[in-house]
Amino acid sequence: MKKNFFANKKVLITAGPTREAIDPVRYISNHSTGKMGYAIAESFLRHGADVILISGPVCINMNHQNLKIVKVNSASEMYLACCHFFEEVDVAVFAAAVADYRPEHVSVQKIKKDDSSFTIKMVKNIDIAYEFGRIKSNEQISVGFALETNDELKHAIGKLNKKNFDMVVLNSMNDANAGFGYDTNKINIIKKDFSISEFSLKPKAHVAEDIVSEIALMIEQENASRELLNLDLYDYNY
Repeated sequence: MKKNFFANKKVLITAGPTREAIDPVRYISNHSTGKMGYAIAESFLRHGADVILISGPVCINMNHQNLKIVKVNSASEMYLACCHFFEEVDVAVFAAAVADYRPEHVSVQKIKKDDSSFTIKMVKNIDIAYEFGRIKSNEQISVGFALETNDELKHAIGKLNKKNFDMVVLNSMNDANAGFGYDTNKINIIKKDFSISEFSLKPKAHVAEDIVSEIALMIEQENASRELLNLDLYDYNY
């Protein structure tokens, strides 16, 4: 990848978990730390991009003159934040671990432990990556993540198709020292032509470089294809 390859490019990244409130003091969430998403943001910044980072609650601080961080809590807040920026970006990387469901009703007061049990009815959250996959332009690159526990490749390809991704980063909870909470990760990258690239276990900073390099390669290939198409059209018109 050339130095400053992403100069004059805008990149949207979602990172971290979301929190879905039960009452004023409790919520439903997951074990995401945001380390992978923030590492990807750092990599894009090193290569000259302007980065908009939509971040769930994490314990990471990052500053850069070309970085804008928008902090959110819930899935709906993350979706609305993405809505403000999506149309203007060249690349979108959906690395956040967004809650699939939220409580249908949020108690105004703290729920007391009066009963031996209670039931929470859950309703489906909006699928952020799917919604933007429906409206993304041919010039935009959309990248998703698939953290799986079984039938990993099948589920990743399903996401690739359903959410109109150009690329899916797959990692498995079955791989040691990979996934939530670790400083390392082990990934496979599946592209829209169904090519698969396998990577060894690495620090997440190095994994982020691999991901950003694969995105750059994809852009280079698409630019080359457009140039060939334009050349063919020129010859035909001539």
